[in-house]
Amino acid sequence: MSDVLDQTIADLGPQVARGSVKAEALVERCLERVAARNPSLNAFITVTADEALAAARQADAEIAAGRHRGALHGMPVSLKDLIDQAGTPTTAGSRVRRDHRADRDATVTTRLRDAGAALIGKTNLHEFAFGTTTEDSGFGLARHPIDPARSPGGSSGGSAIAVRTGMSLASVGTDTGGSIRIPAAACGVVGLKACHGEISADRVVPLSRQLDHVGPLARSVTDAWLMYEAMRGEPRRCGEQLEGVPVRGLRLGLLRAYAFDRIDADVEASVLEAVERLRRAGAEIDEVRLPHAPDIAAIYLHLVLSDAAAYHTPTLDSRPGDYTPNVRLRLEMGRYVMAEDYVRAGLGKRVIRREVEAALDGRHGLLLPTLAIPAPPLGAATVRITQGDEPVRTAMLRLTQIFNLSGHPAISLPCDPTPAGLPVGLQIAGRRDGTLALLRLARTVESVIAHA
Repeated sequence: MSDVLDQTIADLGPQVARGSVKAEALVERCLERVAARNPSLNAFITVTADEALAAARQADAEIAAGRHRGALHGMPVSLKDLIDQAGTPTTAGSRVRRDHRADRDATVTTRLRDAGAALIGKTNLHEFAFGTTTEDSGFGLARHPIDPARSPGGSSGGSAIAVRTGMSLASVGTDTGGSIRIPAAACGVVGLKACHGEISADRVVPLSRQLDHVGPLARSVTDAWLMYEAMRGEPRRCGEQLEGVPVRGLRLGLLRAYAFDRIDADVEASVLEAVERLRRAGAEIDEVRLPHAPDIAAIYLHLVLSDAAAYHTPTLDSRPGDYTPNVRLRLEMGRYVMAEDYVRAGLGKRVIRREVEAALDGRHGLLLPTLAIPAPPLGAATVRITQGDEPVRTAMLRLTQIFNLSGHPAISLPCDPTPAGLPVGLQIAGRRDGTLALLRLARTVESVIAHA
């Protein structure tokens, strides 16, 4: 008999709506899963059990009275601990904020409450979202849900673990250089970064406001869509489905140059197999290039280091010892970025945006791996790829930071795992004004690569 926690929000919503599954029982099952698995995986910093149970009981009462709010009503959802939830600490994974307690909700928190979600807790993250592995946290490192000796990715590592293990059915993360998509790929779930500014970052601790995005991690593209719509303040009705697009006639661009230049062989094989399945199903796929792709890392680094250092100046001066050493080092580096380099990086950002838009011209989306490597071992400084050794942080950011610079929406979907059973992510990027179109495309891709 399958566990109720193996189902998606889209599957469970109608059951909760008709009362065959109670929201309270669903939250209780998630809390049981938290009790069983969080001590070893460290996905949560704070568990808001009483609040979640109260919200679930309220949901059951409202549904029984005929007041159903939609697809998320009674669903257990977690928040990355950068996002304010009234009455709950927002630690940002740092001892710097250990005494903080939010006095009101972030906009996305309010919208999820309005949609009827039961907020089950605050998830662990790489301190201040400034890392890719969720190892540098003031509340202890997080561990991969399949292989605890590996990283779950980051910075939204706790959110990805929670969704993969059923500690929550969906989660809200943030993404400045890939921090939703990286852990989604590493843990084998769906992660969406919408267009820049489309989902409010109000009362979300920033890393770089010009690059920060807020978005969902979920078990399916449809669940990501349901979360996305609720976070925009437009919750979907229960039972409403995300329609895909016909695969025949799709025109897709494969970013073969750059994206496959420095990559793990098993990841490459999995992603190219997904691409071939799309071709066999009728999609037209050609290769595209971003001429300035080799400059992406430098452009990103000069922007994010400077923006982060400016925000953290007061506490870097007054409480330097409360930061983890690696994050403190990155923040201190940001104080030495020259103004001319920061301005030049801003110009480079616009160049990357234009090149992504040119690559999308006449195409429905772009295809590339999300992560160039499987989840790396905890503590590893470098990883071995076909072309030699690569720094872990470079390998993990290389393919996602493109779309933070350009502002285009991008989503990571699971494709075939490696022979060792580690998840692999296929990344799809769409037009700047087309997050819904990207989600519809992703729904089709999800179906094709899962059922070939």
